[in-house]
Amino acid sequence: MPSTRLTPLDASFLEVESPTAHMHVGWASRFAPPRTGRAPRFDELRDHVESHLGRAPRYRQKLAEVPLGVSDPVWIDDADFDIGRHVRHARSSDFREVVDEVMSRQLDRDRPLWELWIADRLHDGRLGVVGKVHHCMVDGIAAVELASVLLDPSPDPPAQELDEWRPSAPPDALRLLAEGALERVARAARFARLPVALAARPGHVLDLLHSARRALRAAHHSLVPAPRSVLNEAISDDRHLATVRRPFAEVREIKRRREATVNDVVLAVAAGGVRRLFERRGEEPMPLKTMVPVSVRDGEGADDLGNRISFVFIELPCDEPEPDLRLAAVKAAMAERKQAEEPEGAHEVLDAMEYAPRTLQHIVSHATASARAFNLVVSNIPGPPQSLYMLGCELEEVYPVVPLADEHAVSIGFTTVGDQAFFGVYADRESLPDADALAAAIADSVDELGSEVGEHV
Repeated sequence: MPSTRLTPLDASFLEVESPTAHMHVGWASRFAPPRTGRAPRFDELRDHVESHLGRAPRYRQKLAEVPLGVSDPVWIDDADFDIGRHVRHARSSDFREVVDEVMSRQLDRDRPLWELWIADRLHDGRLGVVGKVHHCMVDGIAAVELASVLLDPSPDPPAQELDEWRPSAPPDALRLLAEGALERVARAARFARLPVALAARPGHVLDLLHSARRALRAAHHSLVPAPRSVLNEAISDDRHLATVRRPFAEVREIKRRREATVNDVVLAVAAGGVRRLFERRGEEPMPLKTMVPVSVRDGEGADDLGNRISFVFIELPCDEPEPDLRLAAVKAAMAERKQAEEPEGAHEVLDAMEYAPRTLQHIVSHATASARAFNLVVSNIPGPPQSLYMLGCELEEVYPVVPLADEHAVSIGFTTVGDQAFFGVYADRESLPDADALAAAIADSVDELGSEVGEHV
């Protein structure tokens, strides 16, 4: 059976990674101790995670490079898989310290590309879990779904079935080379057959023209150069995650009264927070070109990993002093992108890259991750609506980590668990040492927008 190969989009996250740009998505979560009985020990938690890995086989696979680079890497079973290399014991009782230390280190490409760090001795008596997974392996939605796979909807989960996983024999270099070459030939053949297929079914020409039109619109917005900003200086490998927790009801109420989406509200409060940061620094607030990831998953679960995302680009109105006008501008921009089907168009552009030479794919990957392409990422990652548990410990907080490309000082992630909402402000500590001030400014922006909406009811 041929090995599972990275898509060009998956591979792009490997290509743009550098010693200062770590391409892992992640989360920082805290759990309440069990209501009755003792808290689980680290070894029990590690065994619990291992017992769930049968639900996500990719987490026991690693990447194998194809000889001569004729195609993208493939996933193969890790014959030396050891859960102890991936579920690690954090000794510190300072959760913020654990998060920043874990997120400041790259994942080892010689192993499956994920880690969980468990801090079972926090100052407040809770349990901390910090997870990171390489972006070539999952997008934000799949990372959340994986967390749901590892957790349980009940504090007393049923016993797991015996996991009889055995690694498959790894393919040798000749097989990897042959499969890679065949895959490139197959792509070329599919591309060559396209004119014949269109001639045989003329109705498809109209569909193709429609797709081309929305792809061109998406490409146009992606190619507009981003303005130079203080958020786009050279970065280090030192990371800090600043956090904001708010009742999800506040966001939903703003959404309801403004007939907006949760994503619109997240973008608007991010704009307000960045504006306040600029003012605090004595900088003139300016609009910023913002990349907004959009999921194109169709009910797929965590067992279907890889990236199923597209991107749209909007101007984040950080220069607008009025909170209601910031929300109106964001709402209009996102509505325009959706009406023009730009998420689908961008996805089609990404799909078309599979036919390009790998050298061109690499050039495009670096160009689209550069500071000329966008100033920052703001990502809304829907979370689980129900309570989740790990060996009786209830998940209370989870803050998302959205990776930073080189020359990008900060990203802003948003997710929810039950009736709570969480912002993760993920920053380079050297170029943006005041990330906590930005997180506080985002919280103020939620209050400001909520008050403004209330005044207009």
